[in-house]
Amino acid sequence: MSRKPRHKRRREGLVQRTPPGSSPGTLIADPWAPQPSSRIICYGPNAVTEHQIEDLNTVSSVLGKLPVTWINVDGLGDVSSIARLGEIFDIHRLAQEDVITVHQRAKVELYPNHYFIVARMAQLNAHLETEQISIFVGKSYVLTFQEAPGDCFDPIRERIRKTGGKIRNSGPDYLVYALLDAIIDNYFPVLEHYGERLEMLEDEVVLRPDRQVISQIHEIKRDMLTLRRAIWPLREALNALAREDSPFICAETRVYLRDCYDHVIQIIDLLENYRDIASSLMEVYLSSVSNRMNEIMKVLTIFTALFIPMNLIAGIYGMNFNTEKSPLNMPELNWFLGYPFALTMMAIIAVIMLFYFRRKGWLGPGDSKAEKS
Repeated sequence: MSRKPRHKRRREGLVQRTPPGSSPGTLIADPWAPQPSSRIICYGPNAVTEHQIEDLNTVSSVLGKLPVTWINVDGLGDVSSIARLGEIFDIHRLAQEDVITVHQRAKVELYPNHYFIVARMAQLNAHLETEQISIFVGKSYVLTFQEAPGDCFDPIRERIRKTGGKIRNSGPDYLVYALLDAIIDNYFPVLEHYGERLEMLEDEVVLRPDRQVISQIHEIKRDMLTLRRAIWPLREALNALAREDSPFICAETRVYLRDCYDHVIQIIDLLENYRDIASSLMEVYLSSVSNRMNEIMKVLTIFTALFIPMNLIAGIYGMNFNTEKSPLNMPELNWFLGYPFALTMMAIIAVIMLFYFRRKGWLGPGDSKAEKS
């Protein structure tokens, strides 16, 4: 899947450009959105034509010449182009507003002349991004709008170009199924990428629990939330398409849409599992940091304990009582080997304490029997 890089990463979430109190159906384009580029594919069992649309006024002349007409628009930066297509296909003004306002959740809306379907396509570039795909399906046409060039529909275009495939012998409802199936299947490699990242983090969070690891876990949790907001509403939309009777979706295609619904359930299960794993990694990270801190404190405590008796001995000999006043006032100060005697006593006490700590299991493996006692 190819995609041109964007100049600015669009912030996920609600970006309302129409002023409060505006008339319903007011169209205001995103200033960062690219200019639209339209391509038309007309096909039937025995023929297929494909070309770039230079003038939207020529669209009406090709409608109906072949059983299915698919017009794909890349870019939502020109309101007049979208409004012109709305006139040609009799698209409700509110639906046109939803096409331009790209924070819509996945949904299905039935209008007198067409179905309006919104889905979100997930893709990995420098960061995870979800792009709104707006689909209109009538009795002989499919009209799709994308935020920017680049999508996951190239395999569908290749299937249309080949003679004898099921898509060439089916109506526009089957094309809509193929588009939705491609959008849904594109979630699996995205989730596989996050599954591999979580496996790598499982080792790092135990061996090297640092700030970089916790930052990656936070990023994955945020991306999982973005994917959840994109895929959960799609389950309801597909259920409506697969269950409700409609003049635009035949009974045979609804069987395929139920298969898409099953794929969405699988994606949701994987998504919830990865969210649980990310949350558990956060807990493991906190436990690893706590254990590491405990080990550091244990080592520091052992060193402190070793120097306590040494400080005691050094403090006693540092009192400097006058030995001339009493023979009991620290006679070791006048010994020839008094200083080596004090150092030897400190070393013996340190060795005895180290042996005791090791035997209790506080330093190294120790003696399990002694530790139990």
